[in-house]
Amino acid sequence: MARRTVLQGGHVLAFGGAPGTVTDIAIADCRIVAIGTGLSRPDDIVVDAREAIVLPALTDIHTHIYWGATSLGVRPELVAHRSATGTFVDAGSAGAGNFEGLKTFIFEPLPFHAFAFLNISFPGIFGFSKRVMVGECCDMRLVDAESCIEAAQAYPEQIVGIKVRAGRKASGENGGAALEVALKVAERLNLPVMCHVDLDPPSIEEVLQRLRPGDIITHCCRPDPNAATENGRVRDAVWRARESGVHFDIGHGMGGFSFRVCREMLAEGFVPDLISSDIHSLSVNGPAYDLLTTINKMIALGVDQTTALAAGSANPAKMIGRPDLGRIAVGDEANVAVLKWRDEPWTFRDAAGEGLDVSTRLVCDRLIVKGRQIDPAGGSHPMQSQ
Repeated sequence: MARRTVLQGGHVLAFGGAPGTVTDIAIADCRIVAIGTGLSRPDDIVVDAREAIVLPALTDIHTHIYWGATSLGVRPELVAHRSATGTFVDAGSAGAGNFEGLKTFIFEPLPFHAFAFLNISFPGIFGFSKRVMVGECCDMRLVDAESCIEAAQAYPEQIVGIKVRAGRKASGENGGAALEVALKVAERLNLPVMCHVDLDPPSIEEVLQRLRPGDIITHCCRPDPNAATENGRVRDAVWRARESGVHFDIGHGMGGFSFRVCREMLAEGFVPDLISSDIHSLSVNGPAYDLLTTINKMIALGVDQTTALAAGSANPAKMIGRPDLGRIAVGDEANVAVLKWRDEPWTFRDAAGEGLDVSTRLVCDRLIVKGRQIDPAGGSHPMQSQ
């Protein structure tokens, strides 16, 4: 066995049914080999994790990382360490016509885990920039069910769902029709749909009425119009969708997250199931920045720390059928983040520009993915003590 690395004395949120506790984690040969107190031996590499939170490396279920081939793509290695993210799920950047490129040129060289929701539109999101915005479902000739099914069947290890952007910006007047095609495709494939909402048509009520148990609505805290709240109250359709089993995802992005709407939802006890960044070329440098920043915003708004961290790790990992990526357990591959509270004045901003002042925030101290240490530039290295 290779020399072990022991993360010593951290507050471990292992999830997967295990309670949070202060303990040690031993890693060798890229796997978790022991969890317990007093694990360190003289020849171990010991990492002092006291006063830190140790949890599964985060899973960002809504990203856009098809850089170089789509105008909205960002390089995941540039945000991985700062966001404590070990798993990136691309949310519809690619469709059936170009998914092979996303898999071959982006996913395969990455030192991270990567999956995708396949866009129902054949070319994916192809016209997205400050000056050019062309919705991929504005022309229904691009929405071909059989092509989507063939691609998903060809790449079952990477494609975890179907993405549709049902809104006026992305689909013109075709949002409802595109959503219907996505639902039929997903039903045949036994996969979930992730549905984006923006301006109507369709309205958020119409979208939620059509989604099935296990589907995801993203941008669930988007600002008016077409928000999840109306006159300060959570819409009845939103409650009914949650009761039916629809999952609610933050999907921060450039315009998908409002502190006001989120406060209104939280005031009624409605906590989103999933926290994601929706990082892309127009959000990665603000207002979203990354997943850990979005989690920090939710904590600042009053969401319990453990609940917020689970919504960015265990919950999305389970959604994509990889619960092992959202837990820390003996025998599993080591995918671990070490977070620390940093005391400093900081201002978070939502998509509408509202500020939220805090005095402390979580930052990533160490990131381990596939049993290897990730540096701030996204490089992957053998485990080290420093």
